[in-house]
Amino acid sequence: MPRVPVAGSELHVERRGDGEPLLLIQGLGGNSAHWGEDFLAALERDFELILYDHRGVGRSGPLTGDITTADLAADALALLDAIDIERTHVFGFSMGGMVAQELALGAPERIATLTLSSTTAGGTQSKPTSGEVVQAITAAVLSGDRRRVLRTGFDLMVSPGFAAGAGNFEAFAALAAQYPATIPTLMDQQAAVVAHDTYGRLRGLKVPTLVIHGTEDQMLEFINGDLVASLIPGARLEALEGIGHLVYAEQPELVARLVREHAAGYVG
Repeated sequence: MPRVPVAGSELHVERRGDGEPLLLIQGLGGNSAHWGEDFLAALERDFELILYDHRGVGRSGPLTGDITTADLAADALALLDAIDIERTHVFGFSMGGMVAQELALGAPERIATLTLSSTTAGGTQSKPTSGEVVQAITAAVLSGDRRRVLRTGFDLMVSPGFAAGAGNFEAFAALAAQYPATIPTLMDQQAAVVAHDTYGRLRGLKVPTLVIHGTEDQMLEFINGDLVASLIPGARLEALEGIGHLVYAEQPELVARLVREHAAGYVG
């Protein structure tokens, strides 16, 4: 697969499907393999998917120095330029949703529609990840037990019902094992997430926006999605009852349908 040069590094990029372009922007530590085949297969029926890995993640080149979500948005814009995509639909998940906000704020003419999933505007008005969740993840990482880290992360990112489902953890663990991010990269991305703040600028965003958020999200509680939707003019909030942070894994067909219907409402 090709690599696109950006900011002294390179981004791994893949394209699949047929239709209008849809750029998928992953979250903290995530890479293009982590979307899962069910979600990608549901989307590629209607879109040409543009999948890529952030700097320092997956099959992309190294990450050197500090980054911000605005820097990662500049990477995404450079990617679109390099592959001659003038205008695209965008789906951003978690940290990727923060990057997507910066991309849409900086280059609204390049965005046909925007879907923000399981994300936050940051700043003092948003609700950060709870101390209990942070402590649970920290304890798992410090244990040095990789399976405990994966199990803890999985239980925190999905609803209890999905966590208990047969085979769901095993599928998650298999995807997580593909090109795992290093601890330094995760720390750099976490710093970018903590510093992210679009709260004061989202009222000026003029891109058709759908916000999808699970009501049982423990990583970024539902109130964050509600706030993001309330700030963006004309945005619609889709609350997924009983679903956790990883909405595209729990409900791939539903999330794909919501993205498809949102995009279809704003042709041209």
